[in-house]
Amino acid sequence: MNRAISLLALPFLVVVAVLVISALYIVDVREKALVLRFGEVVEVREEPGLGIKVPFLDNVVKYDARILGLPTPPMEVTPLDDRRLVVDAFARWQITDVVQFRRAVGAGGIEFAQRRLEPIVTNAIRQVLGSVPSTTVLSDDRTPLMNRIRDLARDDARDLGIRVIDVRLTRTDLPEQNLTATYARMRAEREREAADEIARGGEAAQRVRAAADRTVVELTSEARKRAEVVRGEADARRNAIYAEAFGRDPEFFAFTRSMTSYERALKGENSSLVIQPQGEFFDYLRNDGADRANPVPVPRPASTPAASDETETQGALAPGEAVAPTETNREGEPLGAGAGVTLTPLPESLASPPQEEPVVPPASAD
Repeated sequence: MNRAISLLALPFLVVVAVLVISALYIVDVREKALVLRFGEVVEVREEPGLGIKVPFLDNVVKYDARILGLPTPPMEVTPLDDRRLVVDAFARWQITDVVQFRRAVGAGGIEFAQRRLEPIVTNAIRQVLGSVPSTTVLSDDRTPLMNRIRDLARDDARDLGIRVIDVRLTRTDLPEQNLTATYARMRAEREREAADEIARGGEAAQRVRAAADRTVVELTSEARKRAEVVRGEADARRNAIYAEAFGRDPEFFAFTRSMTSYERALKGENSSLVIQPQGEFFDYLRNDGADRANPVPVPRPASTPAASDETETQGALAPGEAVAPTETNREGEPLGAGAGVTLTPLPESLASPPQEEPVVPPASAD
């Protein structure tokens, strides 16, 4: 009898155990649970522990209560200055309202929620980064931008029963084609700066070269000017000496000119010369003209007694001693003084000899 009762009680115990097991569920500390009955939410369990449900009628759906991550794929955004950028972002979110989350995603769960959250974050990134220049996006301090993206995404994701905790921009770079164009532009800018430096250096070198050339021209012109002054004054002195020497004796002048003509005409390399020997051209070959010489005496200027005494005090020049030149230019300065040149004194043989004063015989008593 007892054995029969035991055999009948065993299936009952099994059924009771199955019912008890089906009625119990466990909520982990990392989870949030919903008890659904015919698809409707009858209970929300956010606290960890053991829960009871109606067996075979209620269904328990659990969701991750931790902070979840959502990496966004690389996207191209256009900032305010129309420079395209490639941006990678990473969002962190958490389920805050399990009932609303269930109604929004249905049976899709976490994966479906991420698919719906991704365009929300992407649109927020495009909206915020499109309102600022690229320099702000590429700067080191992008915290205000990320906070604005987070706030926009949080407002749009509130209907999903989730809360966007943070959005971080992991990478902001230029597109590959933009990088190439940027490098080319940077290279062109550096080449332009180098060309400017070279041009400025060439300009400075040209100024230095022009100043040096100008100095050379000025020095050469000044030297030529002084040379011409000295040459002109020397020619004037030479002509004065010749005029003085030739003016003393016309016969000597004619003789000197004839000797010069003989020297220039009677050369072996010259052409043949046919002329009568009795002509005037050969006068000084037949006679030196000494009998016709008649030097003109040069009157000596009258001197004061004091000057005479001073002359006698200085004494006579030593033989061969040079005599200082007395020729002057138009301004009355010694020759060569205007060019800073001192002329070489004349030898005594070329200086004008002193002329004796004519002696006047005394008058007779008659």
